[in-house]
Amino acid sequence: MNYYSRPKFVGVSLIIGLSLLGFFIFKGLKTFSDKDRVVKVKGLAEMNITAESAQINLSFSFSGDYLQKIIRDTENKKTRIINYLKAKGFEEANISIGNAELSDKEKYYEEQWKNGKTVSVKINRYTNALSLTIQSDDVKTVENKANQLRNDLIKEGLTCRIYTDYVFPELNSVKPKLIAESTKNARIAGEQFANDSQATLGKIKTASQGQISIAGRYDSPAPYIQKARVVSTIVFFLN
Repeated sequence: MNYYSRPKFVGVSLIIGLSLLGFFIFKGLKTFSDKDRVVKVKGLAEMNITAESAQINLSFSFSGDYLQKIIRDTENKKTRIINYLKAKGFEEANISIGNAELSDKEKYYEEQWKNGKTVSVKINRYTNALSLTIQSDDVKTVENKANQLRNDLIKEGLTCRIYTDYVFPELNSVKPKLIAESTKNARIAGEQFANDSQATLGKIKTASQGQISIAGRYDSPAPYIQKARVVSTIVFFLN
């Protein structure tokens, strides 16, 4: 290389090097800036879940100081209730009987605070409790049947505590659909924000799916329907 052309070559190389350096610095700064251009949005999804089956629960108890008597009373009432249910068209195969729960206080008196002093009060030593369950697949009519049954048993002198329970599908069976819907709604919210900011919505940076929550039965249009809800939190890049 000519001695006089070396400074020219070095100058050109220096210019090219500085240009490349500036380009990569610019790209780096732009990438760093783009990482800060994000939007965090939430997507809500809700779904009604219908019960698969239901049951009517009946329970009653007898108390007293004579064990054999309250056992006889319990068995007698159980038999009368079962006969009444069968007479009303309930299938015997759908009626299950729980185990009797006998409690023994082993004493006849207990100390209670009354009128500013402690007094001994007579109590029943034994309590025998029993429950029956009626299974049903007709979830829409169970509530009405339970109310009617409550009134009828009172008239028959067979008063019971009566309430209904419902069996719902496993949440895992609806989780994928709920999450997909919540993600879709989050993207819609993100796109709206991007449009308002004169930008376009990019890829997902981070995503967090919340736990599925169940609304109480009294928040639903019917007791055999529950509402499953999930909220997803998603961070999108903005371009």
